[in-house]
Amino acid sequence: MSNMEVNPVRNTTQANVNKIVSNGVKESLKERAKKIRLLLLDVDGVLTDGRIVYDSKGRDSKFFDVHDGLGVYVLNKAGIKTVLITAKGSRTIKPRARDMRVAEIFSDVSPKSAILGKLLKKYNVSKDEVCFVGDDLVDLGLMKLVGLGVAVFNACPEIKQAASYITIRYGGRGAVREIAELILKAQGKWEDIVKFYGL
Repeated sequence: MSNMEVNPVRNTTQANVNKIVSNGVKESLKERAKKIRLLLLDVDGVLTDGRIVYDSKGRDSKFFDVHDGLGVYVLNKAGIKTVLITAKGSRTIKPRARDMRVAEIFSDVSPKSAILGKLLKKYNVSKDEVCFVGDDLVDLGLMKLVGLGVAVFNACPEIKQAASYITIRYGGRGAVREIAELILKAQGKWEDIVKFYGL
């Protein structure tokens, strides 16, 4: 666990998020984040809060966070593509991915690490230029291969052990937005995003 940036903050207020992604991130993490050109995301437990609700006809519903959606959207505006990789499929993922301008979705993938080579070639990036955010054991292999491995706050212990960074936000509750801000601030692109929205 020597290479991991352990986040001591437990109160997930916006002020604390700003502190972590601006002033509180160590230089080693900033250097990793500066290189990122491709973001890979698990879905259940990362983009969603992990809950799955079935209606009387067996159709599933999942809960997404609007802040995470904007995080992915602004990464795309800054030239950083996002790809979703999930071990199981769901029809609820596609419309949400479309709203966020996700580049691609891979469903029913196991092991997730098997798809990395294809993505590196397709998006013309190196492993060091890839960030992956995960939460559970199925994410472990891929987590160990990329330049910036991120565990959401509610991730299992093994994922936290393998990660370079642990978010202060929970999966499905702003963790992806936290990572988007971390990457864009490390790359000096955040202010341009803020200006675009007229703030």
